Amino acid sequence: MATADQGRSLRAVQACSGGIYRLSPDMNDLVQTSNKMARIELKDGNYTVMCLTRGPVDSEKMDEANAIKAVFEWIGAKVEFGGSYPGWTPRPGSDIVKLMSTLYRERFKEEPHVLACHAGLECGILGTNYPKMEMISFGPTIRGAHSPDERAQISSVQKYWGFLLETLERV
Repeated sequence: MATADQGRSLRAVQACSGGIYRLSPDMNDLVQTSNKMARIELKDGNYTVMCLTRGPVDSEKMDEANAIKAVFEWIGAKVEFGGSYPGWTPRPGSDIVKLMSTLYRERFKEEPHVLACHAGLECGILGTNYPKMEMISFGPTIRGAHSPDERAQISSVQKYWGFLLETLERV
């Protein structure tokens, strides 16, 4: 890669936003939209910059992606979007959350930890096709997610399997 192109490319990478773009206006301390520069590849004088832009509000996510696109187009780079994953807006007051919270207290004699996370979930895909469906995501304790060291805590799998079965009986 020519020296001038190297400098422009490095400055564009440096100008590319990373981290939190916006916090949720509805849930304290929940990241709503963010960007992560995930990978940069240089091959045969060409480079590819891959970003993971996430968020439940598609228009907001695209605002962030288009801002990044503008930085790279400004230096003459070709920009393509791909691999988008639909967001999912949590509804902590939904009937399914209330039912499962009550069941959790009854079953385990403790308060459930009802949280929202800033991650892509299958709920986003389902919610795109069934926007009125109430959804909840829960499951076993996972360590090292998305890595070669990923593993599930077996005792938590058993715990949540029984919880799921009892939830289905009450729905």
